[in-house]
Amino acid sequence: MRRRIYWLLPDLPSARRTMDDLLLARIPEQYIHFMAREDIDLTGLHPANLLQTSDVVRSAQSGLVIGGAVGVVAGLVLAIFPVVAQTPQIGLIAVLAVVGALVGAWSSSMIGASTPSERLKRFAGAIEQGQILLMTDVPRSRVEEIEALLQKSHPEAHLEGVEPDIPAFP
Repeated sequence: MRRRIYWLLPDLPSARRTMDDLLLARIPEQYIHFMAREDIDLTGLHPANLLQTSDVVRSAQSGLVIGGAVGVVAGLVLAIFPVVAQTPQIGLIAVLAVVGALVGAWSSSMIGASTPSERLKRFAGAIEQGQILLMTDVPRSRVEEIEALLQKSHPEAHLEGVEPDIPAFP
């Protein structure tokens, strides 16, 4: 299980030095994500992707649950009041639940991909001022070690907190 640590870095040289320090501390590049204004060139850094910057994961999860529930209700209605055959079709409940969950997850994730992440809204002002947000996902056992390393090596950076749970696959 990993925890996400947020840091605000003042400029690009500081971000590059921080990236090097994290790599030397054996944090894989895939767990280091930088986010900045669009006019800042993050070449040489690992930029945050859609999974980190949008609400696509949370939206897909919500759509899965809501779509599945709607599918179950539709299946129950069709099972109680058979339209296709004279006898109730109980298997239709499971089929419609799965189809509803899939359609719900897909449509909600399309909406979530265009919605900025709720988790990152608190950093919007700092990013607009030109600061760079670092999100690094570290094992629980290394959170304090990495925080101490970055505080010692980068006094210009600001620790913005640790997120207790990160999504499973971003």
